[in-house]
Amino acid sequence: MKLDHHAGKAVAAALLAWGAVTSAQAAQKICVYDLLGTSGDLFNMAKDYVVAMQKHGGTLELKGYTDERVATEDFRTGQCDGVIATAFRTRQFNAVAGSIDTLGATTIVRDGKIDMPGSYDVVRKLIQTYADPAAGKLMVDGNYEIGGITPLGAAYPVVNDRKINTVEALAGKRIASFDYDKAQAVMIQRIGAQPISADITNFSTKFNNGSVDMVAAPSMAYKPLELYKGIGKNGGIARFPILILTYQVVLNKTKFPEGFGQISREYWSTQFDRSLQLIKQADASIPPATWMDLTPENSYKYTLMLRESRIDIAQKGLYDKRGLKVIKRVRCKVNPSDPECTTKSEEEWK
Repeated sequence: MKLDHHAGKAVAAALLAWGAVTSAQAAQKICVYDLLGTSGDLFNMAKDYVVAMQKHGGTLELKGYTDERVATEDFRTGQCDGVIATAFRTRQFNAVAGSIDTLGATTIVRDGKIDMPGSYDVVRKLIQTYADPAAGKLMVDGNYEIGGITPLGAAYPVVNDRKINTVEALAGKRIASFDYDKAQAVMIQRIGAQPISADITNFSTKFNNGSVDMVAAPSMAYKPLELYKGIGKNGGIARFPILILTYQVVLNKTKFPEGFGQISREYWSTQFDRSLQLIKQADASIPPATWMDLTPENSYKYTLMLRESRIDIAQKGLYDKRGLKVIKRVRCKVNPSDPECTTKSEEEWK
């Protein structure tokens, strides 16, 4: 959505005025997490973001990180004025936007089959919703403001044994669980599996050396993290999106002019197709024989398990209920025939 003409002119004028004032001052520093550091695709997108914001008076300077924890901590402690990282880490700054990356929240199943285009359509519509000026207040929490969202790709179940292809088969298995996302351990325990403490720097090593039986990872991680080592001859990647990961831009709004966050969100909403193209390329780079397709019955069971886990985790206060209400509305617009759309679950929350 675009700002109306008068509001747009006012924001542009404010940004130009701010640009004139800040041109003699230091640039705003943005911490950028990318698995591949400054040579990664996200860092390249961030470089284009810097150029785009210059037209609106923004003077941004990027600092690359390969450790997401350090990037978000440097932002939290004021060493950076903004950060770009996955929603697992940025959720602490804005729980509504962070709820996009919750279990099964954007997964669409039609007639027992995973609908990947439909699932990404849910993410696209959410990003457009949050880039609308009408959602501006939801994007601000204290001094933190979401400056944009873009998809990183589906987190697929990556297993060391293709027999782990049903919800029941997960019982007793060791599954990597990120310490800083408490919801993961809750879900893993719900299905009778064993959560093994991990983080983004070591989860792939634990999988590759056999310490865990399953990890959830996007296809972009397959080659850089050498997941094929852990998959070996017996494993595979289930074509089922446990969730769709997003990168989120968080700004310390006191360091930017009024209206900057809105223009920033609108910019990132225009980058969706570029991100989707990178995701499709990464999916296509995985050897076809590595993929596993779940049966319609198991796809349905997985979806139900994720929905029940998501609701349970939200009731425990680990997920933002306002965000989940918005996502359910969008999910039911994309797939109105889903039986969940006739229920009140996730909608009656205050």
